[in-house]
Amino acid sequence: MKEIISIAPGRTCLFGDHQDYLGLPIIACAIDKHITIKAVKNNKENFVIDLPDINQKRTISIYQQQDELEQGDFLQSSLQVLKRYNCTPSCGYDVLITGTIPINSGTSSSSALTVAWIQFLLKAFGPEELLSPEKLSQLAYEAEVLELNAPGGKMDQYSIGLGNIIYLETGEDFSYQVLKNPIPGLIMADSGVPKETTALLHRLKTNSWKAIKEVQKHIPHFTIETANLAHLDEYLNYLSDDLKPYLEAALGNYTVTKTALLEFKKERLNLNSIGQLMNKHHYYLKELLKITVPKIDKMIDAALSAGALGAKIVGSGGGGSIAVISDETNKNKIIAALNNAGAKSVYFANVDPGARLIK
Repeated sequence: MKEIISIAPGRTCLFGDHQDYLGLPIIACAIDKHITIKAVKNNKENFVIDLPDINQKRTISIYQQQDELEQGDFLQSSLQVLKRYNCTPSCGYDVLITGTIPINSGTSSSSALTVAWIQFLLKAFGPEELLSPEKLSQLAYEAEVLELNAPGGKMDQYSIGLGNIIYLETGEDFSYQVLKNPIPGLIMADSGVPKETTALLHRLKTNSWKAIKEVQKHIPHFTIETANLAHLDEYLNYLSDDLKPYLEAALGNYTVTKTALLEFKKERLNLNSIGQLMNKHHYYLKELLKITVPKIDKMIDAALSAGALGAKIVGSGGGGSIAVISDETNKNKIIAALNNAGAKSVYFANVDPGARLIK
């Protein structure tokens, strides 16, 4: 029986964490850790799914439709989204799902699973014109966020579907650019502390939008994109103390991301400049949005003390991973320091070309 192999990478956010749900830009890259789906047609009317990495098995009827989806059921939500696009399963498959992406670490194992699963379903049942990277990414966003009424944005699905390093405008004027400069010396470290996602994202998104709308009561045409950091004190005067950090972080992270884009567009990437911007981005995430935990703080401090050019928490926060920029001289010293700080795993991350099928 012909086997379908669908692969999707993890991702790390370089700039723009907690920006995509505000319709603001991000810079992210796909990394060479993967979810791999191997599927072989069976004589049943079920997907018989084996997930040995988490010691789970599952069977889903090809006819199954659920009015109420469980949060995080990306396999079922994908099936329901795809049926609206005339992708209707006509036979069952035995499906093996394995991965090298650390789970619950902020490197998007769930989005990689969603992208790989949708890619498999489209290859198996069509329509194959939906297999373009852009359409695949959009379908994964619909399945993971819209169908489940989850609070995330588009960064994860598009950085995985498109691959490479991308600058993504996530607002109404949605667009993306593939950034040609590589990013050598990227080190990822998993804290081993499970990240928070839904509750934390909901709080940050709700309060960030609340702060923006409060300023708009006084400055009707106010947006983060057109705001000026020099006028920050004026904007903050319109807010209660509990909302001030959210506005300052949104504006600061936006400015850092736009500055980083200019660096990535230069003929040669200046790692020192990127590292400094990464440190500034982490300041907003740690000190204003309060998404770090002591273990993450210890790892960041260890990396910087060992000579890292920049380091930041990745993803929703409350745990998860950090990204570190290093030059060639200090990389081994940094890895040793991260291990001594108690990191669960430390690895070099190369930029990945994105989701793909192996025929």
